[in-house]
Amino acid sequence: MSREEAPIEVLNGGSRPRRFVFVLLQDFTLLSFASALEVLRLANRMSARTLYTWTVVGDGGGTIRCSAGTGFELDSDLPPLTREDTVIVCAGLNLRSGITKRLVGWLRRESRHGPTMGALCTGTQVLAEAGLLDGKRAAIHWENHDSFAEEFDEVLLTKSVFAIDGNRISAAGGTASIDLMLSQVAAHHGPDLSNAIADQLIYSAIRTDQDTQRLSVPTRIGVRHPKLAEVIHKMEAHIEEPISPAKLATEVGMSTRQLERLFRRYLNRSPKRYYMELRLQKARNLLMQTDMSVINVALACGFASPSHFSKCYRAHYATTPYRERGSHGARAEA
Repeated sequence: MSREEAPIEVLNGGSRPRRFVFVLLQDFTLLSFASALEVLRLANRMSARTLYTWTVVGDGGGTIRCSAGTGFELDSDLPPLTREDTVIVCAGLNLRSGITKRLVGWLRRESRHGPTMGALCTGTQVLAEAGLLDGKRAAIHWENHDSFAEEFDEVLLTKSVFAIDGNRISAAGGTASIDLMLSQVAAHHGPDLSNAIADQLIYSAIRTDQDTQRLSVPTRIGVRHPKLAEVIHKMEAHIEEPISPAKLATEVGMSTRQLERLFRRYLNRSPKRYYMELRLQKARNLLMQTDMSVINVALACGFASPSHFSKCYRAHYATTPYRERGSHGARAEA
């Protein structure tokens, strides 16, 4: 902000600063954390007031590493909280190794004081492990959506970029952290300040909790064919109970041969092959992100028998589901 610029008029500017407590887990996603923190910093700068303070903590304190490998010195161990605080749990890959009994116990205990409990990216799973999202709307990165839904069916999982349900807030990760924090600033101090922050960030399209995380099917596959997009959408919605290509073709008003030609022309593979790849991709996510048995993973992805699942998985990934899980566990420990 240049010297000529006047501070942004804010609502409730005279109230006490709000404190954000960022809880970092090992291998937390740097972009999610940095995006959230920058919004708070710019709120103070654009208003020329200390509207927000923050502290960066973790189980045991010390130094912690982000997803890019850079180390961060934490301000402290897990602190006591008050009703006025907002906790933001930041996580990323190798989540299991970062969810400790002590962290979960701290979250449960301090939640009784009434602070806002929030999460970025896979941090949502940490709050769910603590039982703090039961019956609440929540968001998590789309890559973790399937595994989360299998494990925490009592949470009202949304595919939106962020979710707010009472004093529970969560963002899917990445730049969705900006949208969540801008919504918080707007609620605390008015839209003029949040819009000014977005302008400063060169963030031209502020999303709401009604916006979905993923690009539309046509944008993702690079093909704008309405019937092809409709079929792929149906495939993604029916992973556990796959629909035959013949039925898919009928539902979109074409013959099976026409559907085959459509997939060959635009995606260079048959509908059956494309569908199989979707199912195997979900299976791989479940194997690497949950403790589900291989048999249950197979059933969740529409395979009638473990042997057929293993055969298909090996043909696509050049390894078996059992070895995949074992090698992933070894990498996480390392």
